[in-house]
Amino acid sequence: MGSNVVTKGVQRVPHRALFKALGLTDEELDRPIIGVANSWNEIIPGHIHLDRLGDAVKAGVRMAGGTPLEFNTIGVCDGIAMGHEGMRSPLVSREIIADSIEVVGNAYSFDGMVFVTSCDKIEPGMVMGALRLNIPSIFITGGPMMCGLRRGKRLTLDKTFESVGAFLNGKMSENELKEVEEFSCPGAGSCAGMYTANTMACMIEALGLSLPGSGTIPAVDARRIRLAKHTGMKIMELVNRSIRPKDIITADSIRNAIAVDVTMGGSSNAILHLMAIANESGIDLDLEVFDEISRKVPQLVGMMPGGDVAVEDLDRAGGVQALMKRLREGGHINIEVITVTGKTVGENLVNAEAIGTTIRKLSDPIRPCGTLAILKGNLAPDGAVIKTAGLKMTHYAGDAVVFDCEEEGVKAASEGRIKKGQVVVIRYEGPKGGPGMREMLQLTSILVGMGLGEDVALVTDGRFSGATHGMMIGHVSPEAAVGGPIAALKDGDKITIDIEKRSIKVEISDGEIANRLSKWREPAPKYSRGAFYKYSKMVTSASTGAVLR
Repeated sequence: MGSNVVTKGVQRVPHRALFKALGLTDEELDRPIIGVANSWNEIIPGHIHLDRLGDAVKAGVRMAGGTPLEFNTIGVCDGIAMGHEGMRSPLVSREIIADSIEVVGNAYSFDGMVFVTSCDKIEPGMVMGALRLNIPSIFITGGPMMCGLRRGKRLTLDKTFESVGAFLNGKMSENELKEVEEFSCPGAGSCAGMYTANTMACMIEALGLSLPGSGTIPAVDARRIRLAKHTGMKIMELVNRSIRPKDIITADSIRNAIAVDVTMGGSSNAILHLMAIANESGIDLDLEVFDEISRKVPQLVGMMPGGDVAVEDLDRAGGVQALMKRLREGGHINIEVITVTGKTVGENLVNAEAIGTTIRKLSDPIRPCGTLAILKGNLAPDGAVIKTAGLKMTHYAGDAVVFDCEEEGVKAASEGRIKKGQVVVIRYEGPKGGPGMREMLQLTSILVGMGLGEDVALVTDGRFSGATHGMMIGHVSPEAAVGGPIAALKDGDKITIDIEKRSIKVEISDGEIANRLSKWREPAPKYSRGAFYKYSKMVTSASTGAVLR
């Protein structure tokens, strides 16, 4: 199989003629043909430099004797999409990206593929596509943005969102707000904290799909260009040895990635994406696995936004490999799984070293358990998710104030109508009801900026950006749009959250919930045609990764 299907034999004269129309020579067509899937564009800061990475990858492929052919996938910036109708797009785009890779790969019968990618949904979408094709594949991600710096203070994307709340609350002047806007995002790369984009880049490295360093080397660092060339060279070895994504993505490698996520305070979105990746691999991955691993694995790094460590700091400290080596000391990493280096995790870790104190020792963790918790109860029978990094409380109870969309909640917060001690409920924003399961970063940031971050809780069947911190509980399942208990809530219902007991419940009887739901009617879909309509009809629960059926 492979590219011989489209390049060899008398029946392929038309195919070779079309390849020659691209400028390819007989010599190039005699070599293994490597597809280079690149999400470069001019609309996402994390992607603006991927054309250079793509060129470096192609140089590496040619140096190792292959013929690279590059094509593009779509992508959207979650930050620019945040807080309006556009936020329905990113999770939907994950499926479109996976589909597009599957379609192009199927059409061209590449011998191998290199994936040049960055940012939240693009990275897992490409992994899903790679697994569907299951030909030798390797990834290089775009790398983190550097932190901004102004008046001796570090600035990152989450500060821009939080500054809006501070301004609305009179805690920040218009000039200060403008400075935050000007200096927070200094250039190319995925936003500097351990938000979803950098979390997934680290997950891809921890899974063994990218070369060591790919998850953390800054976007502007020349080491990333060199790594891209080595990535292009390495794909030829993977082709020759027929090492495929499904050889690398196993139940053990996924558990390794979860351990890395919970030890550094990664985004809760990693749950959705790792479950989707597992689904493409035919691996059963239950929500409880995340909780089980998080109970055992200590938090060793205080990454932004829950802490003050930027991804550039983690890179200087030894990166993902150093973190995995430290976890290995506690038996939290399976070292036998194969990676794209052609070696096992254990072999990769031989020369890894934790430099300085950014990565804590197992004997001196930030906290003895990891940073994800799966909550269940009569409000979320199938589960809900909270990221506990930086969380200052483990128990909360308050009266619900209920909104049927994100915009209503943002309006109420901006007008000062949300008070201390309340539980803000945003529903009908799940995978089906959204559709697309919008992130609530604008709302959570306004609350934090107004000084309410530790004084209110937020509960939603939508989800949160990796830049969110505090008592923010998402992925409530079943969602409101399918008649989950969250659809039965009314203003004033008392909600109790207990992180230690992994519990989230509303203080009303099962009979009252059933009575309210008996009067509930499924809302009309927000879209009647097109991609969002199809998505709303096919998407499953957040508790299963919001995959399509």
